[in-house]
Amino acid sequence: MSVSYTTRAPRPGEVDGKDYHFVSLDRFRDMANNHEFLEWAHVFDNRYGTPKADVFHTLSEGKDILFDIDWQGAQQLHQLAGGDVVRVFILPPSMAILQDRLQKRATDSQEVIDARMSRAANEVSHWDGYDYVLVNDDLEHCFECVRMILAAERLKRSRQTGIIGFIRSLLKKSGSIE
Repeated sequence: MSVSYTTRAPRPGEVDGKDYHFVSLDRFRDMANNHEFLEWAHVFDNRYGTPKADVFHTLSEGKDILFDIDWQGAQQLHQLAGGDVVRVFILPPSMAILQDRLQKRATDSQEVIDARMSRAANEVSHWDGYDYVLVNDDLEHCFECVRMILAAERLKRSRQTGIIGFIRSLLKKSGSIE
């Protein structure tokens, strides 16, 4: 999981550096001005950004990265990395269930929940800018679907670096090419 930087205060139980990197607005602005983010957005009166250095380090280790970002961030990443980004939009089963989940999470004030719900329809309206769309009516099933999407994306011909050499060696050994 990518760990974003944010200007919001930690929610109960959140750990700095594990859930988010919690920074001041001035620090965030400095990071943005120094181009330290792959993407960043102003969401719900706070700023969130994905650090370049962490992402590039993880990618250099040959690992995939899962981002939990809004549509603005997904759009920025897609513009930056195009085909290397697989966009999955996860929908709630209903707006009523979304509101219930936010309230049961008990980490935000009712004012924050109301603000999130007033923007939810706008967020959902961006579903068609994604490669895959899931409805999260069962968390385990939804997570398994994300895993299947990743597995399928890894098997795409365009992602299989070195496959041409492998195919040529197969054909050469069979005598089909000289």
